[in-house]
Amino acid sequence: MKRFTVRNSPVHGKGVFALRPLRAGEILVEYKGKRIRWRQAVQAHLAKGRSGHTFFFGLSDGRVIDGARGGNSARWLNHACEANCQAFEVDGRVFIEVARDVGPGEELFIDYGLQVDEPADEATREEYACRCGANRCRGTMLDVN
Repeated sequence: MKRFTVRNSPVHGKGVFALRPLRAGEILVEYKGKRIRWRQAVQAHLAKGRSGHTFFFGLSDGRVIDGARGGNSARWLNHACEANCQAFEVDGRVFIEVARDVGPGEELFIDYGLQVDEPADEATREEYACRCGANRCRGTMLDVN
């Protein structure tokens, strides 16, 4: 039985939604896409006008998975400050794991924890504004730690 689907999200664009109950600890999906170097990712980002919207997932070896090229439905996971899923990396592969029990119809989220090279000024925070609506929403998809 199919576990999730992609459809329009009230948070942002498309989102991933549970079709059946999902249990904490369950591996949901691998984040797929073309592996590129950060330099290529930055160049591609700048070529698109530097919008905050990308499908990049940074790897510990300095490369990036570009979910826009050869990616799968995992690229549609939206950000939430109180996410119900989490990402982890094993041998250069990124997996999405359910962090708490989820019911059918619930949107699935990860905390993007984005990082930028320059200090996050007001324009940068606005570019990466969070719309999750969580009680403890920090107002940004940026990692504030």
